[in-house]
Amino acid sequence: MVLPESFYTRKDVLKIARELLGKVLVTEFEGELTSGMIVETEAYAGATDKASHAYGSRRTNRTEVMYKHGGAAYVYLCYGIHHLFNVVTNLQDVPHAILIRAIEPLEGIEAMLERRGKDKLTSSLTAGPGAMSMALGIRTGQTGSSLQGPNIRIEDRGVKVPAKDIVAATRVGVAYAMDDALRPYRFFIKGNKYVSKGKGL
Repeated sequence: MVLPESFYTRKDVLKIARELLGKVLVTEFEGELTSGMIVETEAYAGATDKASHAYGSRRTNRTEVMYKHGGAAYVYLCYGIHHLFNVVTNLQDVPHAILIRAIEPLEGIEAMLERRGKDKLTSSLTAGPGAMSMALGIRTGQTGSSLQGPNIRIEDRGVKVPAKDIVAATRVGVAYAMDDALRPYRFFIKGNKYVSKGKGL
């Protein structure tokens, strides 16, 4: 089942970030379907979160999509090379977003390997947000796309991750956010080999 818009428009970005674990991110570009189970997420709480691109209600051409109704993709370029995929949540004009940091590959693995220039499946294929987006064919051109498809969608396939298997930790690469960098806003499935190697504070 494709997640309904109502899944994304809720107010609690942390709850949504936890509940995305175990859901399946699916892409379909030029007839090539690829998918993977989400195993790591990172929540960004908008205007009040110093780590967020929308901190202080900042609005730019790049971040305008964060102010859309929940259920859209926010894809931005990091260091000029990595296309990072985020899920926009909450209601219009509340710029909450969740970075999807890693997936466990399920479908279209050959296509993922080709996109990543790899010849065999290892955890590095989709561990980390840049690697994951590349494997799934997600690029900045998809920013603003609906998560209902046709190109990108997130499905509930009945996997429920027990609370005891969810680890909450600090986010990666946001030391500039000072005290907000210490918030436990990163969530991942304990023991899953596809969780990124990124270290929080």
